[in-house]
Amino acid sequence: MVAELRLGLMISGRGSNMMSIVRAIEVGELRAGIALVVCNHGDAPGLAWARERGLPVALFERRDYPSREAQNAAMARGMAEAGVELVAMAGFDRLITREIFQRFEGRIVNIHPSLLPAFCGTLHAQADALKYGVKITGCTVHFVTEGAVDGGPIIIQAAVPVLKDDSVETLAARILEQEHRIYPRAVQLYAEGRLRVEGRRVVISEAEKAVGTGADRVSRGEGRSGLQSPATGF
Repeated sequence: MVAELRLGLMISGRGSNMMSIVRAIEVGELRAGIALVVCNHGDAPGLAWARERGLPVALFERRDYPSREAQNAAMARGMAEAGVELVAMAGFDRLITREIFQRFEGRIVNIHPSLLPAFCGTLHAQADALKYGVKITGCTVHFVTEGAVDGGPIIIQAAVPVLKDDSVETLAARILEQEHRIYPRAVQLYAEGRLRVEGRRVVISEAEKAVGTGADRVSRGEGRSGLQSPATGF
């Protein structure tokens, strides 16, 4: 039997994606455990929720460290000491630095409220989609790679239609519903060892063929580089 995946969750605000992951664990849809919740704001509602839930938490506020690098090194050390296998960024509002990438290379995932590569590198993807006039947007779970903001290999995407009377708030709410659906699913695929990275493409294997635990949960092929079409919807 595949061992339970130990998750590190990085949050900055309300932590709704963290909550969806925790609830998926609680109902048996996700075989994982929360090794540590990392937060960079002491007043974050998500931090209070995690504490009330009895989850292991650690606060790393920027003002307590001489540099972002020192702060990131402390976060990386804390997650490593907690036995984190996969880092899931769940509304973390700062770019992470090399200190975290070096410790967890190939083991960091994020969710973004657009169909990447559209509207990447912004905290206002929903507003940008409305302003641009697209008819379909959505959300994307992807691996996080150093030096490429929202540019890592795509694991899962979900499409959301843009309605003619949408506001930023109504569109964001419908996208968030899909985020809460696909993020736990992507983490479960990782936990089952079913993800293989070939260049820019993430190949999802059949369940009965999946093997591997821990750092071996994701294999990396020698696929050719260049933007392909790895989007997979569930």
